Amino acid sequence: QNPVTIQLENFATGLQSPVDIAHCRDERLFVVEQAGRIMIVAPDGSVADTPFLDIQERVNDSGGEQGLLGLAFDPEYSTNGRFYVNYIAGTGNGTTRISRFTVTNDPNVADPASEEILYTMVQPASNHNGGDLDFGPDGYLYFALGDGGSANDPWNNGQNLTNNAAGD
Repeated sequence: QNPVTIQLENFATGLQSPVDIAHCRDERLFVVEQAGRIMIVAPDGSVADTPFLDIQERVNDSGGEQGLLGLAFDPEYSTNGRFYVNYIAGTGNGTTRISRFTVTNDPNVADPASEEILYTMVQPASNHNGGDLDFGPDGYLYFALGDGGSANDPWNNGQNLTNNAAGD
């Protein structure tokens, strides 16, 4: 038995606290930065100077598990230009916000003013915020809220299938 040897190599540099990566079914990669920006990485590893989306002024990234946390492109993105994000807004523990945005006529720049807030939930603690979101094979958007935070899941949200809001 020969062990498998894995070697890592840098592909892109200059990204700040990346927490998610997605694609819209073309050659670009979209890297989510926790502070509230989405950056485009080209196939050669170069990072665009202009963010695809910059909503830093709306994002609460004051805690280590807060910020802009997830990105998913609509299955029909190539025709409707819609994409979805999961981020923490507000102050203190913050509020999870699931929002839809649209791209501008420039395929490398989204319109921050196009935000449609689809769902919000006040977080009872600043950590365990989940953040991932993806479209399932059924075409529905799924998102992770986390267990509400603190330590040892004091609200028992991690195993509660009837609870749709942390801290209820």
